[in-house]
Amino acid sequence: MEEVSQELQLHIIARNHEDHATGNFTTPSDLNNQDANTSIKPESRRPYKWYLKVAAYSFLVLSGQAVATLLGRQYYDNGGSSKWLATLVQLCGFPILVPYYFLFSSSSSNQSPINCPAEAVELSRADVPPFRVLVSVYVFLGIVVAVDCYLYSVGLQYVPVSTYSLICTSQLAFNALFSFFLNSQKFTPFIVNSLVLLTISSVILVFQTDSENPTGVTKAKYVIGFICTVAASAGYALMLSLTQLVFKKVIKKQTFEAVMDMVIYQCLVATLITVAALFGSGEWKHLAVEMEQYELGKTSYVMNLLWTAVSWQVFSIGSTGLIFDASSLFSNAISVVGLPLIPFLAVIFFHDRMDGMKVVAMVLAIWGFVSYLYQHYVDDSESKDRASHDR
Repeated sequence: MEEVSQELQLHIIARNHEDHATGNFTTPSDLNNQDANTSIKPESRRPYKWYLKVAAYSFLVLSGQAVATLLGRQYYDNGGSSKWLATLVQLCGFPILVPYYFLFSSSSSNQSPINCPAEAVELSRADVPPFRVLVSVYVFLGIVVAVDCYLYSVGLQYVPVSTYSLICTSQLAFNALFSFFLNSQKFTPFIVNSLVLLTISSVILVFQTDSENPTGVTKAKYVIGFICTVAASAGYALMLSLTQLVFKKVIKKQTFEAVMDMVIYQCLVATLITVAALFGSGEWKHLAVEMEQYELGKTSYVMNLLWTAVSWQVFSIGSTGLIFDASSLFSNAISVVGLPLIPFLAVIFFHDRMDGMKVVAMVLAIWGFVSYLYQHYVDDSESKDRASHDR
């Protein structure tokens, strides 16, 4: 499913990227008062190039997420069985982001000496967390990311891809719940409505018949896959809240470099853990035989793994672009709205059945998503009104 290790940080707003361009430098003390869901772009009128960029980034998000998920299902359907290898391909493509990192970092650094007051720069440097603390944060979150990606891999193996993608929409409900405890998120009628709808949507899918399951998957394995997918969605939501908390309390800055550092170092840690688990579990011993017996052939086996890894990075680049050209809320919205599209693609490519239960679950999931999104729209509008009144 979604490459948790990277998408987690992509929902954290990098407001300073825009501040550098406008001359309004945000100090660490100011970050404590920022709303995590406000838009990055304050202008009411935007050039047509902005719309083209947002459209391009949205396409990358939707296509990358859909292709990676479908390729993951294809891997299992044609003889693939290594859960740790399926986990590894979600993570190991992060070096593709390095040129992207340096391209945007150099652009940002070229502007900062002109626009940032000297006292603000000194304050920012003085507030940099100790190296040991940063390493501890990256390692801890990297471990959780590796486990979460593994749970997603188990879920995708045992659950039909259409059902799997619908269950993953429950991440919004978990996100609201964890944000209430960790990020001071308030429960409003729209948030509660979203929680109820998304919960019912997931519960409905428990009663799916065995005939809907992938070949060779028993009811017991389906339940395991269902539980793992729900747990992975909860873990993903928890990571979102923890990452937001880390940026506010530990890192205390939300620049492009800080966000990408979190993405790359977490992926590095998670990749090393996954590689160790792949060898420690003994699954690596069966990879040669698995490739030989892959129904579509050796070349297709390699290409499947390669393009799965690339697709997740395409998704990450699109998500990052949306954050810096639109907002973190919009990036999250595009990502989640793409999930209900996957069941339709699964019907076309994997001949999944779209029965009445799935249709009801999809409608409830979309309804819950819209309710959740509308609440953030209301919060964003109120914060803009307050900012306009203060000026």
